[in-house]
Amino acid sequence: MIKVAIVGSGSISNEHIKGYQQFPERCEIVALCDIYPEKAEKLAEKYNLKADIYIDYKEMLNRSDIDLISVCTPPYTHEEISVAFLNAGKHVLVEKPMASSLEECDAMNSAQIKSGKILSVVSQNRFTNPMMKVKAILDTKLMGPIVHTQVDSFWWRGHCYYDLWWRGTWEKEGGGCTLNHAVHHIDIFHWMNGMPAEITAISTNTSHDNAEVEDLSIAIGRYSNGSLAQITSSVVHHGEEQQLIFQGKNARVSVPWKVEASKSKGNGFPEPDEELEQELQTLYEQQPNLSYEGHTGQIDNVLSAIEGKGTVLVDGIQGKETLELITAIYQSANTGQTVKLPLIKESPFYTRDGILKNARHFYEKNTHIENFSENEITVGGKYE
Repeated sequence: MIKVAIVGSGSISNEHIKGYQQFPERCEIVALCDIYPEKAEKLAEKYNLKADIYIDYKEMLNRSDIDLISVCTPPYTHEEISVAFLNAGKHVLVEKPMASSLEECDAMNSAQIKSGKILSVVSQNRFTNPMMKVKAILDTKLMGPIVHTQVDSFWWRGHCYYDLWWRGTWEKEGGGCTLNHAVHHIDIFHWMNGMPAEITAISTNTSHDNAEVEDLSIAIGRYSNGSLAQITSSVVHHGEEQQLIFQGKNARVSVPWKVEASKSKGNGFPEPDEELEQELQTLYEQQPNLSYEGHTGQIDNVLSAIEGKGTVLVDGIQGKETLELITAIYQSANTGQTVKLPLIKESPFYTRDGILKNARHFYEKNTHIENFSENEITVGGKYE
C-alpha cells in the first residue's frame, strides 16, 4: 500500500484526492498539509480522509510511512518542497508548472537523480483519449512532415481571479496565462511536435489591472526545417475554445478531432484525398481508450511506476522542457528579440532572480485576498 501526503489544499488538490481515491487497494492518503490548516481539515472532512493535518511540510519529512507526495502549492514553492521530499527519500508528483524558473527545475532534477526516486510533473491533459489518439496518429508519419502547428490555449478569468494573494505576481506565480494556463497545451505541443529552434513573442495585459503579469500572449515558433507554429495563450477568451491543429504536407489532424487531406489537381488546386482521410480516421478509431483520464490517469501512471510496472510518462526532464519553451516566450516578449533554443544558463530569464529583474510589470498588484469563499473551479477544454 502506497502511503500518500498532499501539500497544499487549494482547489487543484481536490483532483489529486479524487484520483487517489480511485485506487483504494493501491494507495491511501495519510496526511494533508497547508499553511491554513482549516482548509486541510475541510478537505479531510469532505473526502472522509483519516489523515493527519500539518501546517509545515517539514514536519512530514521524517515520516517513514509516507511514500509519495503530491505538491499542490503555488509555483514559487515547488522547488523547495520537491527537493526536500526527494532528499528525504519520497516520490514526488508536482503540479504544473514544474517550478518558477529553469534553475529551480535543474535543482529538482538533480535531487531526483541523487535520490533515485520518481519525480513526475502534472500534465493531466496528456492523459485524455483525444490527445493520446492524436499523438498515435502523428507518430505514424502518414501526414508527412508537419509544416504548421496552431495552438489555441483560450481561457477566461474574471478580474477578481487575480485578487488572490499569490496570483498575478512574478515573484509568487512566476507569470501569467502563458505559464499557468497555456502550460497544458504548450506541454502537449512540445510532446507531440518537439521543440522549435527559436521563438518570437509578444504579450500584453488587456483586462486585469490587478496583476503584474500578462493575460494574453502570442508566440511564433520556427523549426530548423522551416516549419512554423503559432501559440496563443489567453485568459480573455470567452467560451474557452481550445484546440491544437497539426498541418502536415499530406493531411491535417486536430484536437478536437478532425481530419482533412488534400491532393493536387493538375492546376495545383486541391481536391479531397478521401483514401488518406479514411485511413487516418480508421487509425484514430482503432486506438484503445484509456482506463483512466486526467489527474486520475496520471496518478495511475505514477503509482504503476512506484510499483515497478513501467516508467512515468512525464518526468522532470520533460517538465523542464515545457517550462523552457514558456521561458523563451517570456524572454522574447520582454526583450523584443527572437530567442534561440535551447536556452543557456546565461539567459536573463533562466533564474528566478533574472525573471524578477527583467520581467515587465503591466500593472502593480494592490489587492490581496488570502482565500476565496468559493473554491470550486471550472475546467475548460472540449476535446471530444
